[in-house]
Amino acid sequence: MATIQQLQQHIRDKIKAAYPEPEAGSIAQLVLEHVLQKNRVQLTLAQQEEVRPEQEAQVELVVQRLAQQEPVQYVLGVAHFYGLELLVDQRVLIPRPETEELVDLVLREHRGQAGLRVLDICAGSGCIPLALAANQPNADVYGLEVSEGALQVARSNAAKYGLPVEWLQADIFEPVQRVAAGSLDIITSNPPYVLEEEKEQMRKNVLQYEPHLALFVPNQDPLRYYRRITEVGLQLLKKGGILYFEINERYGKAVQEFMLEAGFAEAQVVQDLFGKDRIVRAKR
Repeated sequence: MATIQQLQQHIRDKIKAAYPEPEAGSIAQLVLEHVLQKNRVQLTLAQQEEVRPEQEAQVELVVQRLAQQEPVQYVLGVAHFYGLELLVDQRVLIPRPETEELVDLVLREHRGQAGLRVLDICAGSGCIPLALAANQPNADVYGLEVSEGALQVARSNAAKYGLPVEWLQADIFEPVQRVAAGSLDIITSNPPYVLEEEKEQMRKNVLQYEPHLALFVPNQDPLRYYRRITEVGLQLLKKGGILYFEINERYGKAVQEFMLEAGFAEAQVVQDLFGKDRIVRAKR
């Protein structure tokens, strides 16, 4: 039987062609935490502990999928997001750290406010509305998503944590039902924003496995979701309500300008931790 230390090195060796270091080391850590149900500190203290044969076999199956460049979150079936362990599969986009920054901004700006009404558009796995619901327990939170498969995942995540998000299956380019005009305090959205022409710069594991519906917009109309959601925001937000977008870093200024032209009272571009334009917030 292999020790934890040996198994960790084995994983790194097997996946290094697909995931070079230091990423291979980080993935090996995630795999062992998941399979052995130990946290980082416990693994460090138990390096010489032997692994049971069934756990070794489980790791071997995981390694085979990782070697095909399948994202580790899909292989393990979970992704961590703002303190939640969310179920994910190929029906939904893997939540990104940049999106945690959007959630954090919303929570900081609305801390202590009771009775908030919130709508997340293009909800995917439910990461944004679920993180908001978990941290604003008195809020009424809605999640809108066109894909039934994605909504099945979002509903499972809500059930896992007992979070009362109301899910709406709808195409945002159609009228939004069940949400009254002028009734919302907050709208959030991380819509598709990667240009088709940017595909060749993307990693194979994203292109092969993540849902293109949630990623890409046509080169000739990169802001179509932002324009439509801006219209919806003007209809559904109360006066003083705020719309928060995650954006393609190339279009911060453009999104800010057309939101002001459309009728928002103010709009700011917010940079992420890496200094890239990542969020536009606009007040009705």
